[in-house]
Amino acid sequence: MSSSISLLQILKHFEYKIEGARVEMDVLFQRFAKLFFGCVAAVTSGMMYAVYLSTYHERKFWFSSRQELEREITFQGDSAIYYSFYKELLKAPSFERGVYELTHNNKTVSLRTINAVQQMTLYPELIASVLYQASGSEEVIEPVYFYIGIVFGLQGIYMAALFVTSWVMSGTWLAGMLTVAWFIINRTDTTRIDYSIPLRENWALPYFACQIAALTGYLKNNINSSAERFCYLLVSASTYTFMMMWEYSHYLLFVQAVSLFLLDSFALVQTDKVHEVYKIYLFSLFLAYLLQFENPALLVSPLLSLVAALMLSKCLQMNMKKGTFISRMLKIMYFYLVFTITVTMNFLLKTFVPHKENEHVLKFLEVKFGLNTTKNFTVNWLLCQESLQTPSQDFFLRLTQSSLLPFYILVLIICLSSVTQVIFRRISGEPLKEKITLDDGRIGERPEIAYHVIHTVLMGSLAMILEGMKYLWTPYMCMLAAFGVCSPELWMTLFKWLRLRAVHPILLALILSMAVPSIIGFSLWKEYFPRIMTELSELQEFYDSDTVELMMWVKRQAPVAAVFAGSPQLMGMIKLCTGWMVTSLPLYNDVDLLQRNENIYQIYSKRSAEDIYKILTSYKATYLIIEDSICNEVGPVKGCRVKDLLDIANGHVVCDEGDSYAYSKYGRFCHEIKMNYSPYVNYFTRVYWNRSYFVYKINTVISFQS
Repeated sequence: MSSSISLLQILKHFEYKIEGARVEMDVLFQRFAKLFFGCVAAVTSGMMYAVYLSTYHERKFWFSSRQELEREITFQGDSAIYYSFYKELLKAPSFERGVYELTHNNKTVSLRTINAVQQMTLYPELIASVLYQASGSEEVIEPVYFYIGIVFGLQGIYMAALFVTSWVMSGTWLAGMLTVAWFIINRTDTTRIDYSIPLRENWALPYFACQIAALTGYLKNNINSSAERFCYLLVSASTYTFMMMWEYSHYLLFVQAVSLFLLDSFALVQTDKVHEVYKIYLFSLFLAYLLQFENPALLVSPLLSLVAALMLSKCLQMNMKKGTFISRMLKIMYFYLVFTITVTMNFLLKTFVPHKENEHVLKFLEVKFGLNTTKNFTVNWLLCQESLQTPSQDFFLRLTQSSLLPFYILVLIICLSSVTQVIFRRISGEPLKEKITLDDGRIGERPEIAYHVIHTVLMGSLAMILEGMKYLWTPYMCMLAAFGVCSPELWMTLFKWLRLRAVHPILLALILSMAVPSIIGFSLWKEYFPRIMTELSELQEFYDSDTVELMMWVKRQAPVAAVFAGSPQLMGMIKLCTGWMVTSLPLYNDVDLLQRNENIYQIYSKRSAEDIYKILTSYKATYLIIEDSICNEVGPVKGCRVKDLLDIANGHVVCDEGDSYAYSKYGRFCHEIKMNYSPYVNYFTRVYWNRSYFVYKINTVISFQS
């Protein structure tokens, strides 16, 4: 009898183990299926977005039916400069020779030899040219299609990274789908890929998005060691690549470092993880400094000063778990210490490291915040740029119409309130829970959520000052809002505050996390999907016949040694389409080029023919191009036209009873030179004109006959 009982017990024991193994296999299968389909959805979203951009670009510019010159004209401003160097690399007899010519370039700007790779951050063009030649694509695809194809592919990676970030935060790839939908619908405010493909940000931001996605996973508490190692490696690689692709990347990483510093200071994350990220910053800065020809801008960057100060202050950081009055005071002292060391170190580095001080940036900030006024042309011109002004009401209206802004504000308020509660708990000495369950309703205790809340607040604050920052903040809004409405934890946190008892809160949170995004998605599909399809089906007309005729004349009639002067934007196009040397470029990170731009712009001021002649010949210019659109500009903002800014800088403005009048004993040069009378004909000879452009040869032998 006893033997039969023991046999039954053994059989039941094996039955339980088999059942447990079966349940475990089911769980593993469900996780694998969820991961597989989520990855497929992320990759598919990225690929579809890249195809969408390519199709829209073709419909907008009729790219495939254009000649090479007509295609190149679609690259405007600084984009033309970047693509022109890509062309030069492909024309070089070897890659090594092409790189040497770029680093010792004396064929672009007159009287200057520049390291174009360092000054213009041409690493994307170096990579694109290597890939084009190494892959044997010369016989398969034209260089321009290969170039824009890489950029569109990176935008697909950008989209997939945002998808993954929202998915990791919410636990459902439904959030990723909603992120993609909001991003595409608000494309006017999420990306500038429509207007300018070769921009550095279009190459760099996909890597920044990958870094944020990897950092989100790395900061999670319940991540296994292999996944943590993968995320760490991805953060390292994407941080360094991001830094190499964009000269302003270290400023964005500085904002991110401030977010991590605040996260660590309030003990919302494992300190070791944050300091590992600091080490990644230092290593990336050091490696980028070496590979960017010892770029001094990286040594004097605020990122290096902050990270070094944090590493030096690490030993003095106090643990907030104690909750005593002394520890709180020491925490305040720690903030002060980090701030003091950062400012002091940055000052010392700028004192001892030779670098070109961007005084115009400091003057711009002073005037921007109302601390000073100036008549300086460059500063006032920057203030008039749309990307450097405060956001317009239309920006917020568009985000509200797409329902993004209301849901973003809702999610941000809930998350920010929860994070604030956690901070007060930490100050009072209450430890964080090691494992947070859905029933807890404490979404702010998740370190990755706290990080994103702090980061988006900082990014949003900058976007409220500079409209150009919206291209960084709006994608963040899409990701955070989608995560929030799809997260049961967020709804559960709200229900805990409301003390909801009529319905089971967990059940209601799960229902809302599925129902709300489904309703949003359906409404967006119903309203915006027909618009997007119409946008892709319509053939738009883009053809600038006057510019095409001008470029054709330059290529056929201008001598090889010609040097052209004109607006920086037009000079970029001249360099790309013809290869001729120019006097200025549309770049704003070099003091000498900014001064050149201001001097060349004097052709639209009220100055004498002799003054303009002396300015142009000082840069060895042989041809002058007057643009009718600038000379007769009717700007929507009073005082922001180029000629208005020049009149202010030159003191040619008279104020009378609140009104401003331009006054000078000379007429406006761009108008007077068209009259073909002395002394203008003594200095300049018109050699070509059409409806938009007037080209003058600068005389080398001057006749002063009246």
